Parts: sequence; C-alpha cells; structure tokens
Amino acid sequence: MQLHAYLNFDGRCEEAFNFYQKALGGEIQFMMRNGDSPMAKDMPAEQHGKVMHARIRIGDQVVMGSDMQAGCMEKPQGFQITINTWDPAEAERVFQALQPNAEIRMPLQETFWAVRFGMLTDQFGIPWMINCERPMPS
Repeated sequence: MQLHAYLNFDGRCEEAFNFYQKALGGEIQFMMRNGDSPMAKDMPAEQHGKVMHARIRIGDQVVMGSDMQAGCMEKPQGFQITINTWDPAEAERVFQALQPNAEIRMPLQETFWAVRFGMLTDQFGIPWMINCERPMPS
C-alpha cells in the first residue's frame, strides 16, 4: 500500500508542478490536460487547457494533483505537506526554495524537537512544514 497527497488547484496545477519540480528537485512523471482526455468532448472549451491529472516524484515520494473546475475550488485546510530531512542545510534550502510569494507562518528556526522547523503556505495555497528533527537520544 502507498499513501500519496493529492493537491487541488484553482487553474494553476501545471505552474505549481513546474515550480515544485525546480524547487524540490522533482520529476513530473505524468500530466494530462482535460482537452487531451477521452472526456474532452464533454467539457467546456475553457477547461481544455486545465490539468486533469498530474504526478510528480520528489525523492522517493509521489504527489499528485489537478485543477478543479471553475467554482469548485476550496481552500486547503486541516493538513500540511511535511518534508522531513536529517540535514539542516537541506531544510534551509527547501524552505528558501518554497518561499517565493509564500506566507511564512513560522520562520525556519531551532525548536526543542528540531534542529530546524518552519511552516509556510506557498504561492499556490498549499501548506508546508519543513522539519529537521534532532537525533533521538540513545
């Protein structure tokens, strides 16, 4: 069994996945637009350029996503995508990479449980936590 996050966007899925590919070193493995699908004839023409389904591999993890139909998008809430690393420099790099036009909810900093921890909502409205945990005492 695998567990993957599936992100919904308000018409910016392709832009977001291209950003994640660059910022996080991911590889877009699949992207289908509504106009390229067998359902294209049943969709309004203005929806044809929107993403029906996309998949990006980031490290050994997968994130999937799509554009919502006009008027159906809801603000993401009740979750955060968490990136965990054991390398403080990598935590710094990732936090910086996700920062353009983001809302910083907690600057990346040392906490009692982490060498580095920070939270932001990126320019696409997706909430992220970056965590570089302290090694557990033996």
